[in-house]
Amino acid sequence: MGRAISRVTALFVLCCSLIAGDTASVHVPVLLYHRFGPRRLDSMTVTTPVFQQQMRLIRDRGYHVIRMRELIDYLLGKGPAPASKSVVLTADDGHGTIYSDMYPVVREYTFPVTLFIYPSAISNARWGMTWDELRTLQDSGLFDIQSHTYWHPNFQHERERKSPADYSKFVDWQLRHSKEVLSERLQKPVDLLAWPFGIYDPWLMSEAGKDGYLAAFSIVRRPVTKSDAIMALPRFLVTDSDRGERFVNLLSQ
Repeated sequence: MGRAISRVTALFVLCCSLIAGDTASVHVPVLLYHRFGPRRLDSMTVTTPVFQQQMRLIRDRGYHVIRMRELIDYLLGKGPAPASKSVVLTADDGHGTIYSDMYPVVREYTFPVTLFIYPSAISNARWGMTWDELRTLQDSGLFDIQSHTYWHPNFQHERERKSPADYSKFVDWQLRHSKEVLSERLQKPVDLLAWPFGIYDPWLMSEAGKDGYLAAFSIVRRPVTKSDAIMALPRFLVTDSDRGERFVNLLSQ
């Protein structure tokens, strides 16, 4: 009897160890882009030929671009672990080159993308996309559009210049109004957030949860793992210098 119990206990420990090992080994790089074009105008520009090369390397090296929702469901315990060598693509802000340059490339490879948009720029900023272009991307089935707050504030600066009560109201409005506008314009649920400038703190994370966000993203340069805080998930800010083997090394971190 004692020997049988010992065997059962050993088996249980082994299973737990294997499960823990599988969970610990899951790491998914989430790549962050901002804008594209024929030449590098600033640190946020990835030239379109380099972006094309990066997407080709993802395919040729056996990586799988998965939808963001698959990763979030896993982190929330609502879905299975992503396959090995999974990657998620994101782009922030809503620059017009997402439509003109990024869209044709990801359409060629049928790679899904999550866009984090601040609505005040859409059909307003000279550099931004229009609502019709956003709807076209959404209708393609490749783009999921989520929130980047309403006008991309620097929360650290706003906290310094506002009273606690005014700051609290401001944050709530930025988080809620972005969701409301995107949901109304695009007729879709919005429950994911990218922190402007990657700035967050425990209070902001709590407020985002209260305002209906399931997960939020920073710009910490490492892959997502099960142990990451759901309201501060890391992303790799991709630059134009992430080429060739340097880009492949980024994917394998």
